Amino acid sequence: MKVRGFLFGAFAILLVSLFAIADDTETTNRVDGKYELATLAGGCFWCTESDLEKVNGVLDVVSGYAGGTVEKPTYKQVSSGKTGHIEVIQVAYNPSIVTYEQLLDQLLRHIDPTDDQGSFVDRGRHYRPAIFYHNDDQKQVAQRFLQEVDELGVFKKPLKVELIQYTTFWLAEDYHQDYYKRNKVRYNYYRYASGRDQYLDKIFGEDREDNPITLRQMIDEKKRVQSVKPYSKPPQGEIKDMLTELQYYVTQEDGTERAFDNQYWDNKRDGIYVDIVSGEPLFSSTDKYKSGTGWPSFTKPINSAT
Repeated sequence: MKVRGFLFGAFAILLVSLFAIADDTETTNRVDGKYELATLAGGCFWCTESDLEKVNGVLDVVSGYAGGTVEKPTYKQVSSGKTGHIEVIQVAYNPSIVTYEQLLDQLLRHIDPTDDQGSFVDRGRHYRPAIFYHNDDQKQVAQRFLQEVDELGVFKKPLKVELIQYTTFWLAEDYHQDYYKRNKVRYNYYRYASGRDQYLDKIFGEDREDNPITLRQMIDEKKRVQSVKPYSKPPQGEIKDMLTELQYYVTQEDGTERAFDNQYWDNKRDGIYVDIVSGEPLFSSTDKYKSGTGWPSFTKPINSAT
């Protein structure tokens, strides 16, 4: 027990050494052993802190301010929008367990990266989404990943995540740190009232927490589908043998299944919808929306040429 207590104490000291700031100093891009830092913004830091701390390989997350010109800014000063700071989190992570891109993936899947004038109910440029890159490697990873996510189109609007060179991080007041743990009722009420999770449910599905799919998985799946060779239609005799009467009626005779009484009208699983005859991918679940018609509906096909 004594040895275990000693190890825990040493670990706590490591956390403090990573993030503690003296009154007249600032943090820098410190790498302690195998731990590195990422500085990210996605609206209210109570929320982004709670979401990034869920990632395996993340050592700790603290809330603060970056990007402004005033030294040691207070929450009141930053909230005024006059200091140029943005609410951010600084993440200490083990790069042998989690990559920088995976941190960005987690961030983007828990914010609205298309709004550069605020974040849900919190309005103002000090709540805009941003990535403060600490070095050229982080900059290149962020640029490439943001471009891929933008082309994926899952957010329905162009991304407006700002890339900013990291200079200074100022630790936020103590009462902001781990707010979601120390003030669970108030935090849960704020998060629900903000509309954050309702927006994310529309983008990624209401089962996104139970059946998570990363942006990287979506990107790779879309690339895989687009690289598949052209599909061909089997002879008519084979088609009739492989389909049920209803499937044949719908696919070969321009028939229609009954609304609200078909296999996929209320399907919520992530995946690709394919032509039952040729196997050709037609639609992605990332482009599915609730049309109220009783049939699965999509905003666009996988192949825009079809």
